[in-house]
Amino acid sequence: MTMWVFGYGSLLWNPGFPVAEQRTAVLHGYARSFCMWSIHHRGTEENPGLVLALDEVTDAQCSGMALAVEPGHEEVTLAELRERELISSAYLERNLDVRLADGRTVQAVTYVVDPAHVQYCGGMPLETQAKVIARAIGQRGPNTEYLYNTAAHLAEIGLEDEDLNWLARRVRGLTA
Repeated sequence: MTMWVFGYGSLLWNPGFPVAEQRTAVLHGYARSFCMWSIHHRGTEENPGLVLALDEVTDAQCSGMALAVEPGHEEVTLAELRERELISSAYLERNLDVRLADGRTVQAVTYVVDPAHVQYCGGMPLETQAKVIARAIGQRGPNTEYLYNTAAHLAEIGLEDEDLNWLARRVRGLTA
C-alpha cells in the first residue's frame, strides 16, 4: 500500500524523502496559515518566528501536494518526518483523507496544529505576521526564506495562496 504525505508548506519544496509520485490535492476541514510560533526551525525561544500549520476550520479547505513515498522507504521516511515535524509537539500527526486532482481519495500522513499547544497563535493579523517573519531566524535559516520558498512553490504548481503572496510582498518591503 502506498504511503502518502500531504505537503502544504516546506514539504512542497523540501520533502526530505524520496517521492515516487506527486499530485495536487485538497484537504477539507483545514486552513493553511501562519498559526504556529517557531522556536526551533525558523526562530528561537527569545525571538520566535512563524511557520505554517493546518488549523481545523469548518468548511475550510487547503490545496497542497500529496506526495507518494518511494516504495521501501516508508519506515525511514515516517521516522524522519516525526523527527522534523514533531520537534516540539505543536503538530499532531494525523492520517487524513485528501482528494487528488485525478479524483482519487487517499489517506495521507498530515501534520496539523494542536490549538491547545503554547506555540499556537491562530488569528494573528497579517501585518503582525509580516513583522515577525521579517526579523526571525532559526536553526534552518531565516523565516523570510521559508515564506518566500513556500509562496513561490505554491505559485509554481498553480496553487497560489493570496495571504502568502501578500505576506511575501509586505515582508520584502519591510526588509528592503
